[in-house]
Amino acid sequence: MNISFTSMRPEDSEAIVAFLSSNKFPFHVRRDWTKPELRELVDGGRYWNSESEGFWIIGDGQCLGMAVLEDLEDDTPMFDLRLAETFRGQGLGVVILKELSAMVFNSKPEAVRFEGQTREDNISMRKVFLKAGFLKEAHYRMSWPADDGTRLASVAYAILRQDWESGETTSFDWDDLKI
Repeated sequence: MNISFTSMRPEDSEAIVAFLSSNKFPFHVRRDWTKPELRELVDGGRYWNSESEGFWIIGDGQCLGMAVLEDLEDDTPMFDLRLAETFRGQGLGVVILKELSAMVFNSKPEAVRFEGQTREDNISMRKVFLKAGFLKEAHYRMSWPADDGTRLASVAYAILRQDWESGETTSFDWDDLKI
């Protein structure tokens, strides 16, 4: 599938609210939003400011979901990816994440690395990270509050510019310090 990204603009406000309120996102910190909360978030510039930029994910002429690039003033941007429920489980995540990485590294020459996080129980996304050339770099224990009051681990993955350019994933020694 041919994947492209279209920048979100203020005139997309209602479409953003409609997308976020009509899909469930079980592995995100904030799962359910009311429409007034979403309008406040969107009208506040969440998707078009110096630190973050939102994009519609387009595949073969259809809107598959949205991606938000965050920390754009740093050399390590991060992302938030949300696929529409109807397009999940079809193997699109790897293609989308590879294209998103290419967009970041091609448009942001200062970007040294590109990072994302997910919950420890989001096995599908964790596999997407690995298949897209990302490497697990952190496992933040009990850092992600769940709806039932428990806390889950947040798992961070990143791809280095040099790895993206070479197509090879460099590793490191997790246990480099012994006591």
